[in-house]
Amino acid sequence: MQDSTTAPNPAPLLWDVFCRVIDNFGDIGVCWRLCADLAGRGHTVRLWVDDASALAWMAPGALEGQWPGVTVRPWSAAAEAHTLSTLALADIWVEGFGCDIAPEFIAAYAYSTRASTTNDYKPPVWINLEYLSAEPYVLRCHGLPSPVLHGPAAGWTKHFFYPGFTPGTGGLLREPDLLAHQQAFAQPGAKVQWLASQGIAWKGEHLVSLFCYEPPALEAFLAQLDSAPTQLLVADGRASDAVRAVQARRVAQGLPGWTQLTIHYLPRLSQRDFDHLLWACDLNCVRGEDSLVRALWAGKPLVWHIYPQDDDAHVAKLDAFLDWLGADASLRAFHHAWNGTDTPLPLIDLKAWADTVQLAREKLLQMDDLTTQLLGFVLGFAAKKR
Repeated sequence: MQDSTTAPNPAPLLWDVFCRVIDNFGDIGVCWRLCADLAGRGHTVRLWVDDASALAWMAPGALEGQWPGVTVRPWSAAAEAHTLSTLALADIWVEGFGCDIAPEFIAAYAYSTRASTTNDYKPPVWINLEYLSAEPYVLRCHGLPSPVLHGPAAGWTKHFFYPGFTPGTGGLLREPDLLAHQQAFAQPGAKVQWLASQGIAWKGEHLVSLFCYEPPALEAFLAQLDSAPTQLLVADGRASDAVRAVQARRVAQGLPGWTQLTIHYLPRLSQRDFDHLLWACDLNCVRGEDSLVRALWAGKPLVWHIYPQDDDAHVAKLDAFLDWLGADASLRAFHHAWNGTDTPLPLIDLKAWADTVQLAREKLLQMDDLTTQLLGFVLGFAAKKR
């Protein structure tokens, strides 16, 4: 097993991480985890983001500067002459998910380095951190250079960095202390105590987390859960709206209520508490990128609601993930129904699905995590330029 706690930690570096929030919090969630992980390893990070509001609940204290090593800065400030004139030059730039750094920011850096009188001109290591996928192109494209041909950074080079599930990719985010925290949560009483902190009195029922968009099979899923004593823990936002819509429709149609299913609507959880939620549950329904990775580390049966795309590109992405996961017929069929195909929802098979996810987790633990690989890439690239 690769243990990032034993990997050599390079001298502290200054990082600029750029993030544009598209929707659904996945962009800022991944970028914040990266920033916090880098800071936890002794680096200094400036996070430039156009909408940092989600950090108020995702990472309490981040906006107030209470996370050592990480400073959150407004995206607009990256184009302000006064701000740029006072900035220390970073060693690494990370463009989260292909967002473009402000031209003013690039020009200020280029001018400062080329105007240096010490003859130590050195462009930053420039990383384009891409979306997660199990598709074959990730292996082909990971680490490829992208020369900058125009503008003040002409002659510099970006590099694509692809997270992934297999050797030859950038791996997945995993903090050095994650497994230790997970083991501590598994101690007697920790799970019950955390559930109680969320207002949930647990008496041994099945626990299921729900973080989704609006799956067409949601009502059929709830009916399955109602076949045994179950507590459903629903994330705030689109998931809770979807469940309430199902309940309202059933009331309007005069249908009976659930008899064994108890539904809890959660507040917005910090990233640490979201991990606790996944560790506590017997089945995790997750969506997007960040929560999928955290569900894999949880090692519990999981169902992924992939972000839908108009051209159905998400279907190939989903199937590539299921292929890598080694999903059996029931888990594959469940994913297809959950993600909107016109197929009936098969029965949940917790035992078989748990075995599948745990085997996949073990494979992932043989790989270095994303931050460790990113640090190795940066140091290797810097060594080549000496």
